[in-house]
Amino acid sequence: MGKNVIRRKPLETRSASEADRDGGVQSVDRALSILETLAEDDEGYRLSDLAVRTGLSASTVHRLLATLESRRFVQFDRVESKWHVGVRSFTVGASFARRRNFTAQAIPYLRKLRDLTRETANLAVVDDEFIIVLTRMESREIMRSLTKVGGRVAMVTSGVGKAVLATYSDEDVGAIIRHHGMPRLTEKSIVRPSDLFKELATIRKQGYAIDDEEAEIGLRCVAAVVYNGLGEPLAAISVSGLTSRVTDTRLPEIGRTVREVAAELTAALGGVVPSPQA
Repeated sequence: MGKNVIRRKPLETRSASEADRDGGVQSVDRALSILETLAEDDEGYRLSDLAVRTGLSASTVHRLLATLESRRFVQFDRVESKWHVGVRSFTVGASFARRRNFTAQAIPYLRKLRDLTRETANLAVVDDEFIIVLTRMESREIMRSLTKVGGRVAMVTSGVGKAVLATYSDEDVGAIIRHHGMPRLTEKSIVRPSDLFKELATIRKQGYAIDDEEAEIGLRCVAAVVYNGLGEPLAAISVSGLTSRVTDTRLPEIGRTVREVAAELTAALGGVVPSPQA
């Protein structure tokens, strides 16, 4: 009969334990979907909005929210009738940053970077081909942040992401492009692989990357990599600010500052900065 095919048992013929197990997995998946949706907006969501956003029925969402609320993973604002991420979600999520034990050591360097540039300083890592912001030191100037702490962005759409991509081989970069594409977020976004490869070559020579309004018009970001003891990317730091302050004339100076502070943090963590590529 050819290849053996493993067929899923019809629900009615499977044992109660099998059905319970599959139902439990589905409930976990749905509950996590709700948490991810709540994390997208600090303003919170009404029950009906959550149902639409997750594609679940209102009754299912309410049942899962009640369970999550009992464990303090979500909380309900009775004044606005909105659901929010709860304190338990924060404490569980914070363990990720604690596991990245360099976060606390990076704080003085982020503070230095902020004070030297007068712009917001960020620390980020790569997770499953996305960039995650671990922590930041806010600028004392007027600022709007594109990505909040804990937020995920595609590598090709951020300065931090491009700084890390510049440490990868062209083959690995090509694989990421094929997997995630090159979304056009603004009119200045890089959407052609050839243009990205050309910019990565420049980044390798100068030691820092620039997001020039490619993720949001009016915002610029300058980033550099922090390396581990093997000369591999461990994290990246950046400064971000309004184009009215991060001007064309300031970019080279800021780039050198970010690169130097990244090298200092690398040394403090026992890392090694690779020699610039010719």
